[in-house]
Amino acid sequence: MGIPVHFTTTIEEFIAHDSLKMSYTRQPLSSEIFVRSNELLFDQGLSDLDINVLPWENTKCFFTTGEKSVIPFDIFAATFYLISRYEEYLPHVKDEYGRFTAQESLAFKNQFLDQPVVDIWAYKFKAILEKNYPNFKFPKQKYNVKPVIDVPVAYEYKLKGIMRTFGGTTKDIFTFKFRRLYERYSVLSGFKRDPYDTYKYIINKQKSSKFKFVFFFSVGDFSTYDKNINPQKEKFVSLIKHIADYCQVGIKTSFFALSNLSLLKEEKRRMEAIINNSIIGSRQSFSKVNLPESYRHLVELEIPEDYTMGYVNHLGFRAGTCTPFLFYDLDFETQTPLKIVPYHALDFAFLKYQSLLDKEEVLKKIIKNIKNVNGTFVPVFHNYTFSKQERWKHFKTLFNIILDAKTK
Repeated sequence: MGIPVHFTTTIEEFIAHDSLKMSYTRQPLSSEIFVRSNELLFDQGLSDLDINVLPWENTKCFFTTGEKSVIPFDIFAATFYLISRYEEYLPHVKDEYGRFTAQESLAFKNQFLDQPVVDIWAYKFKAILEKNYPNFKFPKQKYNVKPVIDVPVAYEYKLKGIMRTFGGTTKDIFTFKFRRLYERYSVLSGFKRDPYDTYKYIINKQKSSKFKFVFFFSVGDFSTYDKNINPQKEKFVSLIKHIADYCQVGIKTSFFALSNLSLLKEEKRRMEAIINNSIIGSRQSFSKVNLPESYRHLVELEIPEDYTMGYVNHLGFRAGTCTPFLFYDLDFETQTPLKIVPYHALDFAFLKYQSLLDKEEVLKKIIKNIKNVNGTFVPVFHNYTFSKQERWKHFKTLFNIILDAKTK
């Protein structure tokens, strides 16, 4: 809601306050706005909670309250459960990359992954406050878009070095991919543009857009999982500098840096040396978040923001919200300065929809849901998404729909 909050356990202070106020206890004090509290926010440590999700008008919620409460659910405990990613600390089945999957989440199992429920609940509570305090002026929020461009591999053929080019050539020959072989040498000889070199298109879009793009480049060492250009190559450095003239830049953390603080520190140093500025934040390799370890490393290195909170293969709201929030470390019981900017649509999640019409339909639905709560839409596209490869056909159309969406 954008309004400051003050807490008190002194009844006299509460009674004397003559503006917005509510009690969050087991029993109301008198006739004030009262929300019956669940035990979750008063607990220490973690426990396997028995959660019963129920319908609530146009949405769903959990942690029921009672008749005296102004709302039928404790939205504060429910919000905390989703925002803190409580369920990701509990035992769960991971995928092959060690990631928490959508299928393991409460939102997916109860069919509310496609709604920013936390923001919806906040607006329901705001309506109660407005009814009881009609003279109070609430700040106005505006729908916003923060397009993310993820660059795990800057070029498909260029700047790869002799050994990688030789290996790729050999593979093309032995797998009979002669069209790819022709394309490779057409690019290397300068006759064709590299398929992943879509930066001119993206920068032109940035110039005509009112939304600021955020780029994440991988500058980690070459490994099984990370295959970007050597960060010491002058042309790659020039590319990053050129992008930084128009867009915000952060690091795409390498796979091994996810659990290695010294590696992460080195990658942060490399990027800041290239752009001659502080990085805006990070995106973890393969969209992998190991809670709380991944975020503790970012806090320790004073990386201000992270853009990894979302699902690779599902559209929706992993943390139940389209509003950036500060990471709360459940083990240490403390709020940190790290801002989590959740993303809601990764390009790969659209591939399950066959036609352009189906892709447009789900995209417009998610945009509508975020607009309804004046949230921030964070879509993630890769540099190669805008290539001419058949797999990514129509994705420029989706990107244009996002950029053309009018703010309220």
